[in-house]
This record gives sequence, structure tokens and C-alpha cells, in this order.
Amino acid sequence: MELIVKILKKLHLLDFALKVKKNRIRRKRLTKKVRFENRSKDKEKLLIVLAGYKPFLYEIVFKRIKKFVDNDIEICIVSSGKYDEKLSEIAEKNDWSYLSVKRNNVALAQNVAINSFPNAKLIYKLDEDIFVTKNYFKNLLKTMNDCEKKGEYKPGFIAPMIPINGFSNMLVLERFNKKKEYEKRFEKPLYKAGRERMIESNPDVAKAFWGENDFLPQLDEMNKIVNKDKMDYVSCPIRFSIGAILFERKLWEDMGMFEVKSGPGMGLDEEQICSYCMISSNAIIVSKNTIVGHLSFGTQNESMKKYFEEHKDVFNIQ
Repeated sequence: MELIVKILKKLHLLDFALKVKKNRIRRKRLTKKVRFENRSKDKEKLLIVLAGYKPFLYEIVFKRIKKFVDNDIEICIVSSGKYDEKLSEIAEKNDWSYLSVKRNNVALAQNVAINSFPNAKLIYKLDEDIFVTKNYFKNLLKTMNDCEKKGEYKPGFIAPMIPINGFSNMLVLERFNKKKEYEKRFEKPLYKAGRERMIESNPDVAKAFWGENDFLPQLDEMNKIVNKDKMDYVSCPIRFSIGAILFERKLWEDMGMFEVKSGPGMGLDEEQICSYCMISSNAIIVSKNTIVGHLSFGTQNESMKKYFEEHKDVFNIQ
């Protein structure tokens, strides 16, 4: 009997120690230094939009979100490391929430945002340079549900086809029969992310994927075409840029939230969720029935900002 009591005491101490450790980690991955303009409707679907550093995109990006978002999704615009009056105005005008996190760290900002909406079971996450399209939200959820019920993978997160993306650029080239032309004009197309690839570094490639010289149809036209295709999706075996994804809250909880490291942590949230999905055998699933636009990657940004400002009709809803 004494031995049993000792064992129980040890187990109790171990359980207490684990709880203390968990709470310590939780405190490191959250913060109270925020400004939260809370208009929550306690919905089970949440869209967080990371924004604050490309104000020239606000008008069209949020115009698209407003037009295409479903009514059962609530929206929170999130700024990492700054407070943006314009974003606050956009949120107020549309009855959305706005969260400003004092420290500039994208993992921390996302943790705080998700934690601020405890009823949200499904999380859509967008970067401020993503241009959503018709049926984007419905199609990602439909893909997740189909993969769960009929597929051969346990989905980790769901993404659309994104032309300017290391993986799904190939899917777009194949769907629109542009692989040979791309190779002739630029380089051999590959399922490969990285700054050494033109898809992530060459502004002329970015312009081509936005339809320059009729290389591809306009974004909404491409999306209309793939919307009509038979339902299909593929698993991504490489790192995927997470500018536009859907995942379950449970995945984020099972990860222990995003780890918050020093600095702004750009790209570290991506590394973590992709790594976690790989290690835990949760697949990265890409829907072939929806396309969204991504303005550009870092070394393309300056040229693409100018291109955007001179060709807004390309990016606007059509």
C-alpha cells in the first residue's frame, strides 16, 4: 500500500510538472501587449489576414475578400509589430475584428489571433498579397472534407493552386498547357521552392504568371475554368508557401501553437507547420479546383509593385 501511495505521489508531481511546463511554453507563445478591436460573432470558422506592410494592395485585396468570403466565416485582420489606422477603418467598416500585436513576430501574431477566437474550429489564413477568387473558401473546405472522408491522406492543411508558388506553379503550367513555353522562355519547370528558382526570384516570371503577353488567362478566368473541372487534389511532398491555407484548430493545438523565436520570424511559421505535417504524417493537400493570386516573392516585390500600380485591371475582380 505504501508503495502505491509513493507511485501516486510521483505521478501527481509529474503531472503537475508537465502542466507547469505547458503553461510556461504557452506564456512564451502568447502576449497581452496587443490592441484588439473585437467584433467577434463566435463563429466556428475564422479568417485571419496578416497585413500592414503593403498598403498599396489594400483596396483590391480586401475588396476581393469582402466579395468572396462566405457568411459563416468571421474575419480578423492582424498586424504584426504595428498599428495601422487604415486597417482599423477597413475592419470597422466591414464589421470585422482588428488585432494589432506590439511585437513584430508573425508566429506570435497568429498565435494571439487564433487564441482570441476560442470557438473557431477551422482557420483560414491569408497573407496581405493574396488575391482570393470565387468559391475559394467553399472549395478548400470541400477538399478538406472529401480528403477526410474518401481520401488516402490525413490532411494537415489545404491550399489552393497559386501560380507564383514553388510547387503549384507546375500544376498551373500543366493545366493550361504552358510547360514547354515556360521552359523555352525561362527555365526547366520543376516542383521546387527556393530563391534560386525563377518562380521566386525573376520579376518577368511573376508578370508572366499574372498574364503578361497573354501567357496565362486573367486570374478570375483561370479560376472559373478550374472551378468547372472534376474535383481533384494532390499531396505536396515539398515545402509549401503558406500564404493561403485552411487548417483545423486541432492541428495548431497539437503543434503546441507556433513556436515564437527571436526577430520577426518571417518564414519560420511556414517551416514549422510544413515540418509538423511531415513528421506527424498529416498531408499538405493542394486543391486543383481553385486558383488564387500571389503578387510576388521578395526579390520580385519592387518590380511587381510598379506592375500592379500600372495594371490594376489585371488584379481587380473581373
